[in-house]
Amino acid sequence: MDPQGDAIIRVEGLSAGFDDGLLLQDVSFQVRRGEVFVILGGSGCGKSTLLKHLIGLYPPAAGTILIDGEDIVTAQGVQRLALLRKFGVMYQSGALFGSMTLLENVTLPLESYTDLPPEARELVARTKLALVGLEGFGRHMPAELSGGMQKRAAIARAMVLDPAILFLDEPSAGLDPITSAELDQLILSLARNLGITFVVVTHELPSIYAIADRVIMLDKTARGIIAEGRPEMLRDHSDNPWVRRFFNREAVSS
Repeated sequence: MDPQGDAIIRVEGLSAGFDDGLLLQDVSFQVRRGEVFVILGGSGCGKSTLLKHLIGLYPPAAGTILIDGEDIVTAQGVQRLALLRKFGVMYQSGALFGSMTLLENVTLPLESYTDLPPEARELVARTKLALVGLEGFGRHMPAELSGGMQKRAAIARAMVLDPAILFLDEPSAGLDPITSAELDQLILSLARNLGITFVVVTHELPSIYAIADRVIMLDKTARGIIAEGRPEMLRDHSDNPWVRRFFNREAVSS
């Protein structure tokens, strides 16, 4: 597979940080169309910062971020709006509006970004809820659902504009192992059956092994990527002892 030919996201020379210095420096990588790509690393290494740059919330200190060939850093106006519609985001908490039903939550992007009539918006929203296993729950409020169901509803909302890419921030956070495994299977199903590209931030090893086609590992000291590849390959063959310890869940000797 030629990563140059099928890259849907290209990050080139990205540096990012805040007033107290750079968290990431000269970071480059590509995400291939249709793969499940995982960003991982220790606390404070810049995982969430990188995600926020990828979705255009923060401008980088340097570098470019190309989404399907277009630069999200420099895109403005109508071009930027069109680019933002190419991806959906599920935040760690799910970020559902507690005063709205699931159907209203999922319909909201359609109200903002399309001219569809109410009947068509509801039909699309119900279809997305069914895709994530929540058919029949449209009239429920978020507080009436389990954490796993709330995460599924958030994924349905992220999918409602039919984006090519879904960004998921710690999707398994706060879930029990069984619910987390079910969510992993949903992610794989959507990726394989619908061809959606997933970019997932997580540190949950079972999920990483279950869903990841490729991973990049960030490191706070290096301010960038210290490993890239399939998790099984990094576990067994990485030249970096810290990387091997991470994937084998080995404690660092004192």
